[in-house]
Amino acid sequence: MERSKGIRSRTRYKLKKKSRERGLPSLSRILQEFECGQYVHIDIEPSIHKGMPHPRFQGRTAVVKEKRGSSYVLDIREGSKHKLVIARPEHLRPQEG
Repeated sequence: MERSKGIRSRTRYKLKKKSRERGLPSLSRILQEFECGQYVHIDIEPSIHKGMPHPRFQGRTAVVKEKRGSSYVLDIREGSKHKLVIARPEHLRPQEG
């Protein structure tokens, strides 16, 4: 049988929560706002599938380019290329400092 190649395939450990973190996140994480030009870290929330970026971007730092609806368009540099990723705010954390 051919292996499944869905968007969450091979992410058993990457998208797993600790036992005390299970369930939905707080409302403050869902309703957080970001400015254009702000640096954010992509931290995927596995319990919310809507607006989830591809798991290959987990842990990466990006710049907010624009707000599109309730999501944000992020610019990620990968070598010499720039990639645009669309993600909702519950999958993002502001960079401190």
